[in-house]
Amino acid sequence: MYHKIMVPVDLAHADKLAQALDTAANLSSLYKVPVTYVGVTASTPGPMAHNPAEYEQKLLAFAKEQAERHGIETHGKTVVSHDPAAELDDALVKAVHETKSDLVVMATHIPNVADHVWPSNGGRLATHTDASVFLVRPS
Repeated sequence: MYHKIMVPVDLAHADKLAQALDTAANLSSLYKVPVTYVGVTASTPGPMAHNPAEYEQKLLAFAKEQAERHGIETHGKTVVSHDPAAELDDALVKAVHETKSDLVVMATHIPNVADHVWPSNGGRLATHTDASVFLVRPS
């Protein structure tokens, strides 16, 4: 049914992604398809890494840890952006196309009033790609 799963990850908040990560791993096992973890970072030093190469090493280590934990095939893809906060949606849309993912599994938050003004990241992916988008809310 699915051929490639993409999971956007914020390594600074990986501890809050457990449900989405487990969901993606379960779907990967069920459909026998790889998961690509996508992280968006700036080219300037930030809280997670001094440069994109260091960030990529951390993302690849994260992907390897997920592979070992869940017994699935994983990959990591680092996207470098001038302003990750402002360009996140466009970076994720581009990553869906580049990875040829047909399913995106991503963590989300409980909707609030701001969601009526600004579209969600998941909503943007659903309307600007051909991929199915599975939003996982925290419990």
